[in-house]
Amino acid sequence: MPSSIFIIIFIVFYSMYGHVEGLAKRMKKGVDGVDGTLTREALDHMKVPPRDDDIPEISAADLVEADGFLFGFPTRYGCMAAQMKAFFDSTGMLWKEGKLVGKPAGFFVSTGTQGGGQETTAWTAITQLAHHGMLFVPIGYTFGAGMFKMDSIRGGSPYGAGVFAGDGTREPSETELALAEHQGKYMAAVVKKLCEA
Repeated sequence: MPSSIFIIIFIVFYSMYGHVEGLAKRMKKGVDGVDGTLTREALDHMKVPPRDDDIPEISAADLVEADGFLFGFPTRYGCMAAQMKAFFDSTGMLWKEGKLVGKPAGFFVSTGTQGGGQETTAWTAITQLAHHGMLFVPIGYTFGAGMFKMDSIRGGSPYGAGVFAGDGTREPSETELALAEHQGKYMAAVVKKLCEA
């Protein structure tokens, strides 16, 4: 009889206009779709206190509880926003104690324009993972044909899901949201496989 394994994936994000938040919510749907992620019922059984229905604020110290991460943020000149960088900067004690070593993580982003840094924002964020000894998990082209669509504007790259926000008024397209959901499912499957090893 196979043993039951439950994984915990934190979706940690900063969102000013709601674009990254929209991706995060759809990403959660993908994570929840993989057997082995902890349901609310399982958490209740484990006597884990319920969180507010609003999205909770996380501290750096909370990161040790997760088996894997999806980090989302808007770009500022091709790099992560300062608010998210400040969060990573607060993980110094975790780095010193090696608390995040070997934990897998991926990124999702929002940019204002098509040339605004969908890839460079994720690429430059990899340094945060490298210093912690974490494992970067890109999605590559696992989204299949959706990665090659050219009939409409679509954010995202082999580095992770993404949305083009324009001046802040453009909402994520269904394709961008589907890519985020795919990334959540993909990450959950990778984390589960690593935890089973």
